[in-house]
Amino acid sequence: MNVRLHRVEIPLEHPFTIARGTKTCQRSLIVVLERDGACGYGEATEHAYYGVTLDSMAASVERCRPLIERYEFGDPGALWDLLRPTLANEMFVLSAIDAAAHDLFGKLVGRRTYDLLGLQWTGVPASSYTVGIDSVERMIAKLGERPDWPAYKIKLGTDRDVEIVRRLRERTTAPFRVDANCGWTAEETIENSHVLKELRVEFLEQPLPADANPDDRRRVFEESALPILADESCLVESDVERCHGTFHGINVKLSKCGGLTPASRMLRRARDLDMKTMVGCMVESTVGISAAAQLLPLLDYADLDGATLLAGDVADGVAVDNGRVRLSERFGNGVELYKSAAADSLQVMKAEGDSCREDP
Repeated sequence: MNVRLHRVEIPLEHPFTIARGTKTCQRSLIVVLERDGACGYGEATEHAYYGVTLDSMAASVERCRPLIERYEFGDPGALWDLLRPTLANEMFVLSAIDAAAHDLFGKLVGRRTYDLLGLQWTGVPASSYTVGIDSVERMIAKLGERPDWPAYKIKLGTDRDVEIVRRLRERTTAPFRVDANCGWTAEETIENSHVLKELRVEFLEQPLPADANPDDRRRVFEESALPILADESCLVESDVERCHGTFHGINVKLSKCGGLTPASRMLRRARDLDMKTMVGCMVESTVGISAAAQLLPLLDYADLDGATLLAGDVADGVAVDNGRVRLSERFGNGVELYKSAAADSLQVMKAEGDSCREDP
């Protein structure tokens, strides 16, 4: 099995701000696995918060190259088990390889990935659209640019959070979901939850820091007027059990947990524990979104708008149209990389006259 890498840089439609900082473009590493004339694609995004760079990810893939190329390819889960000891602390890379392996395997056997995971494409939820932190006027404008989405995820973590939601509520009747990205205290979370419930917010995602005091987590779980979903507190499989009893649900991201292989297990375990399930994404291309979309039958909520936030793309695959997810006609994850994807994306950056910035 051959391994190839593409480094891509894609500008964002708007500067994207959360409680931790702002970015203007997304750098990603596209992993390509090739066998018998078929190609599988996976994506790992560069991310300052997790200390992940294109150079570090490329070096990790090179370290695993002999294992991958010698592997007698079959079930993607077996490849994940083989690589896990080597990539124990490098989940972003493991996720990209795992997604590529699922994409390739599905194409080779003529089946879609969700089918190979034992799922049926029924009752899948629509995706929310994310509005990043900005001036209230700009956040209203961003909402207005995407008027037909069934739900909106509002990034908060400012000194005017409730006011932002009040102003946005004047513009739409669609449900809101609030993500404070670890930016609130326990007292703020409980107080805000009661007001935000009246403003038709469905849940609060990770309001407390990941290292919050256990007593604060338990207090918020018991006293919040809204369900609390874990994100930064639920990174890998073992975190699901730890979140039970202090969170009402989990938001799984492939790049954080290591790919489709562990993500499907995490979601099934959460459902066994009667917790709400969600899959989110980074700001990433259609390569990454197409992999995450394969888990939709396991979800109560979906946040798969990552490619929608970009000003360009590097691949064709699963599409998210006004929140409705449309499968590709291809097997596997359904991905096909555009020709000269890396060069094309760099040209888009030059045309925009922008530099790729991520402010911590």
